[in-house]
Amino acid sequence: MQKYIRFADSLSAWFGKAFGWLIILMTIGMSYEVMVRYLFNRPTPWALDISFIMYGTLFMMGGAYTLSRGGHVRGDFLYRLWSDRTQARVDLALYILFFFPGILALIFAGWKYAGRSWSYGEVSVNSPAGIPIYQFKTVIVAAGILLFLQGIAQVMRCILCLRTGAWPPLDWDVEETETILMQKTTEEKPHGPA
Repeated sequence: MQKYIRFADSLSAWFGKAFGWLIILMTIGMSYEVMVRYLFNRPTPWALDISFIMYGTLFMMGGAYTLSRGGHVRGDFLYRLWSDRTQARVDLALYILFFFPGILALIFAGWKYAGRSWSYGEVSVNSPAGIPIYQFKTVIVAAGILLFLQGIAQVMRCILCLRTGAWPPLDWDVEETETILMQKTTEEKPHGPA
């Protein structure tokens, strides 16, 4: 199980970080659009579509990475009060009842959606530039597959937690601001009588 978890985490991290570079391309593209629109009064017909496509791709392809790092939104105000085993039981049930059916629906519906788009060479109807978008609809399927693979790793984490009573450690490369502030607060408090 540990080997698969490491594989899935590495795969998710690679895709998440690789597609994270789209932020720089989006910034350059939108900066260019603002410059030519407001300084030269010559807006581009493609900038808005390209920014939507890149943002959507970044959002979709970063989902598995975020899941591998425990970054998705949950009801932490209750969840963090539970024991590790209770958390694992609830997570396992939610993965089986909701996560996997939803992700499988995303993959199969996305497959049909992308296939239809590829069949007629779909272009964006929102701009006069006619940006081709069929290749970007394939991202729905790719993101679904990555999420499915990472979901299997998360289920394995739940099983390991149920066996041992403690969560296996997550890979770490970013830290929530809330966690950093709590650590600073804890470090600054005086220990013992003054």
